[in-house]
Amino acid sequence: MSAVPRLVVAAPASGAGKTTVATGLMAAMAARGTAVSPHKVGPDYIDPGYHALATGRPGRNLDPWLTSEDLVVPLFLHGAAGAGLAVVEGVMGLYDGAAEQGEFASTAHVARLLDAPVVLVVDASAAGRSVAATVHGFRTYGGLGRGDVRLGGVILNRIGSDGHERMCRDAVEELGVPVLGALRRESGVETPSRHLGLIPAAERSAEAVATVARLGELVAGGCDLDAVMALARSAPDLHAAPWDPAGQVRPDVTDARGGRPRIAMAGGPAFTFGYKENEELLEAAGADVVRFDPLRDERLPEGTRGVVIGGGFPEMYAADLSANEPLRRALAAFADPRGRGGPVYAECAGLLYLARELDGRPMCGVLGDVTATMGPRLTLGYRSAVAVADSVVARTGERVRGHEFHRTVTDPPHGTTAAWQWSTTAPEGFVQGGCVASYLHLHWAGEPRFAERMVEASRRVPVAGAGSAGPPDGEAEAP
Repeated sequence: MSAVPRLVVAAPASGAGKTTVATGLMAAMAARGTAVSPHKVGPDYIDPGYHALATGRPGRNLDPWLTSEDLVVPLFLHGAAGAGLAVVEGVMGLYDGAAEQGEFASTAHVARLLDAPVVLVVDASAAGRSVAATVHGFRTYGGLGRGDVRLGGVILNRIGSDGHERMCRDAVEELGVPVLGALRRESGVETPSRHLGLIPAAERSAEAVATVARLGELVAGGCDLDAVMALARSAPDLHAAPWDPAGQVRPDVTDARGGRPRIAMAGGPAFTFGYKENEELLEAAGADVVRFDPLRDERLPEGTRGVVIGGGFPEMYAADLSANEPLRRALAAFADPRGRGGPVYAECAGLLYLARELDGRPMCGVLGDVTATMGPRLTLGYRSAVAVADSVVARTGERVRGHEFHRTVTDPPHGTTAAWQWSTTAPEGFVQGGCVASYLHLHWAGEPRFAERMVEASRRVPVAGAGSAGPPDGEAEAP
């Protein structure tokens, strides 16, 4: 049994200011000395980066589709360990769930599982008393046999003046719903966007830090933080044990060559998408996880015996990634089955980096003649996939739940040996030697055996000696 003060920040629809309010609330509470645990509903990678800046703790995702309903509370408690407050940012509108799945995986679904009060962020920029009708509708809808979603309060966003605030506040409070804050229209604090949404915090560095600090000041000045905290403390105890990565895998630390296998995980501005739990599972399964930045590091970390390359925006850094030829050659040599044949697991951005070319610029060439280019259409959605071949993580016929999110295409769209298939579409992804690469993003808390298999495959790779991260003489090089 665990009592964690918590609340869910939701909105009627996307664009109302959930990220502004949630991130600002995290920063404001952290500035008061509260240990804040940040969470995000859904498969989003970008918002958790801003949450991490605001709190100093990893941003963690809660997604019933990716990990199962049963794991939402244990994963929440794992992330919130030691925190005095947990803030959960919702996704889209409060009741928007997975396509054709009703409210499944919606913010409301997660709020019910967490038994957490909801703070509704309402964009009041083009309304007056009518905001109360919106609030009334959401409060009433939540009571129509939907598991008692508890609307605990409202934060009015994009208020224009004192008079505008009084009008909106009075109308909402006539409903008996407390107004916890009112934020004025502010220029210069919105996080910039591009083709896949907000620009990741890791790419903006000092600018992102300044933006988060300003959001904290904005929320602290416009919200009753004591009332917010009191609402969070009204959440009841959760009767579940925290998720423990060590309890999900069979650690295999016996290694005749000594030590734990070292798995290198791509990071830096070009590769910012990933779930913290994936890394924790690899470590629990017996690996040492080390980071490398493909934009700057010219070699894989010393002793690398496995590589994980997650998602991100390599298309924004194609020139710099291409210019780092020493690392491209080192990765190609590492994955080459004629040499070490080390295991490589790549998702989305990692797939693009392993291709021969990205928008005409040479990449690693691990996947042979595969080329990748920016496309005209955003591909986005949950996927129920089946493995169509054995790979370093999956076995033929295994079913997984993942997420697809990209605006690039590859030619060909899949290899002679593909990785996955979903719905009635053609196979997708590439399995080549010890490398598996595809557009499918996976949360390994729902598939802990993937971490076990990745570590097991890494253990079979000979330990690299000093200076062995590059290609041996006579080996093929990346283009």
